[in-house]
Amino acid sequence: MGVKVVKFGGSSLAAAEGFRRVKEIIDADEKRRFCVPSAPGKRFSEDTKVTDLLYRCYSCLQRQLPMDEEFDRVGERYRQIASDLSLDFDVEGMLEDTRIKMLDQPTPDFCASRGEYMNGRLLAAYLGWDFVDPAEFIKFDRHGAFASEWTNETLSEELQKHERAVIPGFYGSFPNGEVHTFPRGGSDITGAVVARAVEAEVYENWTDVSGFLMADPRIVEKPKGIDVLTYRELRELSYMGATVLQEDAIFPVHHSGIPTNIRNTYDIHHPGTMIVSDGRKFPARYPITGIAGKKDFTLINIVKDMMNSELGFGRRVLQAAEELGIPFEHLPTGIDTMCVAIADHDLDKRLNQLLNRISELCQPDSIEVTRGLSLIATVGRGMVSSPGNAAKIFGALYQAGVNVRMIDQGSSELNIIVGVASADFEKATRAIYQAFVGD
Repeated sequence: MGVKVVKFGGSSLAAAEGFRRVKEIIDADEKRRFCVPSAPGKRFSEDTKVTDLLYRCYSCLQRQLPMDEEFDRVGERYRQIASDLSLDFDVEGMLEDTRIKMLDQPTPDFCASRGEYMNGRLLAAYLGWDFVDPAEFIKFDRHGAFASEWTNETLSEELQKHERAVIPGFYGSFPNGEVHTFPRGGSDITGAVVARAVEAEVYENWTDVSGFLMADPRIVEKPKGIDVLTYRELRELSYMGATVLQEDAIFPVHHSGIPTNIRNTYDIHHPGTMIVSDGRKFPARYPITGIAGKKDFTLINIVKDMMNSELGFGRRVLQAAEELGIPFEHLPTGIDTMCVAIADHDLDKRLNQLLNRISELCQPDSIEVTRGLSLIATVGRGMVSSPGNAAKIFGALYQAGVNVRMIDQGSSELNIIVGVASADFEKATRAIYQAFVGD
């Protein structure tokens, strides 16, 4: 029998009602044998996530102030869940043990990780499953880098001992046993790590949306959902701002060939979005898979006659950015021109320094700077076999009266990126969507 790993986000486990719904989902498929929970999220818009309360506890400890008030709020969340579920579990003992250990180990990672730890304890008791503490089996090296192979070996060996188990998300430990966390949203990563360790047939990531949409619903009215996309397409869309799934969460399952299914806890019959390694078995409904974009870029256009024959010109341009610690996003080029697109938050008031250094190193004929730029990526595996995609994009933008300031297309034709004025960002996105998908 195959195995499925299920991960549930904080919104899915914010209260007892969510625990009941999670149990219903798990009981509906006997293959769902390993569960990765997040800490309780918000129950309503004005509520506070448990992780945020725990960070406040740490802040109190750091300033040598009592954390009692904030920790009491944490405790009430778990007491309420256990009471509403009529759970036979020593909540008070768990809370007191956690409080003592937080006082003894007042680090931000340990304090924050207790949200997942305690939610995992409650969920394991509610399901009647084993509890596995990831601090013992998910490993980071002493510099804080995730030790993927070490983790896979130790976690795989441990999980073979359990028919069904709850493994909290978000954290592991250094070689000395000190708790260390993944970035925020790290429960997604834990789920993928567990899926790899048990060689799951699928990793189900349950959240509060029914998978990916073809465009941002705040820009395009009622965009269509994405049934299937590849990990490469996900990488492109996530990089450009689609945030349903943390980028880091794709690597353990991607490299193992395990598909990821994004599902909606509140619409359990919706198939969601399936993310696969090879999209050839899944014909695309449209030439594109999705559209995503980001605002606030600066475009630096460097002009110099015979640039193409000047050895090392491009290297010197990038050297100028590297010396100032400025990463670049895109690098479209021509025979006598080279453009560098840089996110404004990375430029950070160092534009004049960068321009001066480029001038010193490269001695260009001129440098043009365009501020207030937005980048829009049109992504899709179907674009490879569909002629005229670029013409369709630029035709749609022309009809919408949008001027294109930058074009960047990879050789695989997986995506085409255009730069437009930020004032035209929404209009351009709607125009491209309409050209490929329609109503």
